[in-house]
Amino acid sequence: MNIYLTSGTPEFMESLRKKYPNEKMIVLHGAGNSVLLHETAGKSVFQTPRRYEVLDSTNELEEQGFFVFNNIPVSDEGRPIFEHRFLSRSRAIEDEPGFKAYRLLKPLNSETYIVASEWSGPASFEAWKTSKAFKEAHENQSTSDGTDNRNIFTSKPYVTTYTTAKIEENED
Repeated sequence: MNIYLTSGTPEFMESLRKKYPNEKMIVLHGAGNSVLLHETAGKSVFQTPRRYEVLDSTNELEEQGFFVFNNIPVSDEGRPIFEHRFLSRSRAIEDEPGFKAYRLLKPLNSETYIVASEWSGPASFEAWKTSKAFKEAHENQSTSDGTDNRNIFTSKPYVTTYTTAKIEENED
């Protein structure tokens, strides 16, 4: 399974989604941009997408929710270690209230992995971040295997958030 992402105006992303009604596509709206997510076992209908292989997944992505993309730049030599850590992860997130779905996305034309999670809303995600399960899951990021994290990551990870409802420019 693959996920393809493309960015553009909210109106254009929505028109693309409507143009391909038989494809699994979700329009995501963030601060200052909109993204069209296309999940398929086939080829993308996008001309120049950001391409990802789905390495791990939980549940189906829904067209209503709050999406969190943890963008993690990983070095070539760090990829096997990073993937092993995530594929061996605790699945505690799946029991969290408001959790809907998860994808571990391996970049096919960049260095930035995406750990995508879907929630019922921002409050559910914030509750997860303060939970005991979150703390336990992230405590296990130590390098007890002797690996130096500086050799795995090429720059600092960053988070982007999206909602399936269009964000109005004048909203506070």
